[in-house]
Amino acid sequence: MTDGSALHHVRLDYDGPVAVVSYDRPEKHNAFTDAMDRRLFEILAELHVRPGVRAVVWRGEGPSFSSGRDTSQLGVRTEDISDLEFIERGHRGTRQLFSLPCPILVALKGWVIGGSFERALLCDVRVAGESARMRLPEIQHGVVPDSGGSARLLQMAGPGLVADLALTGRVLSAAEALQHGIVSRVVPDEDLDDTVFGMAHAIAATPEFTVTMFLRTLRRLANPLVEHSLAEESVAQALVFASQDYAEFKAARAEKREPKYRGR
Repeated sequence: MTDGSALHHVRLDYDGPVAVVSYDRPEKHNAFTDAMDRRLFEILAELHVRPGVRAVVWRGEGPSFSSGRDTSQLGVRTEDISDLEFIERGHRGTRQLFSLPCPILVALKGWVIGGSFERALLCDVRVAGESARMRLPEIQHGVVPDSGGSARLLQMAGPGLVADLALTGRVLSAAEALQHGIVSRVVPDEDLDDTVFGMAHAIAATPEFTVTMFLRTLRRLANPLVEHSLAEESVAQALVFASQDYAEFKAARAEKREPKYRGR
């Protein structure tokens, strides 16, 4: 079951045939917690079986789509579950993005960071407001990207950009993301919701079976590499969490000293 706060922090509404999933933790730039993830996965499961849904809009309240995982929960387990089990359970929830019978359109603005950036990459359409700033900062936190975004970015822009973003943690602007095909449109922030809702309703007005067949073809072309990546990332992240270098990273930060890594 999802706790009460997450019910408010991840909302599901309907605008006719368009389902609207909204992060609503604006004071934290919609940083997600384990409870918010559980709520998101519950919503995705509901959308799989709810009749009449023709498109999904995923958005965030406040200045940002999502600043990624709440760093206070990074590497923390509040239940008796292994790192590998925890990661693979999250991947089972994330994989629901691949099987929805309707398209998912994501409205990106402000901070779009880490796992939230990766999950947005797994959706069908991304539209950015001019303020959107995208990052993969995981390595700077001692861990690796583990939600399939590396594979999707590889497909879109090649290994050079993936390595640049992941290894340096630099910010990718909306304009640069458009140049690389990571987003399909950039609009003023004040027009972002109207633009994405307009696209969703235009899709909803087209023949349902035709849209389903197009998505089936597109996803069968695009998703096998991501599926393979998720399997590899599960193991990689579990090994990182158990590594001496990660323990040294956390100890050095806590003790405010230079780390001494051993490559193991």
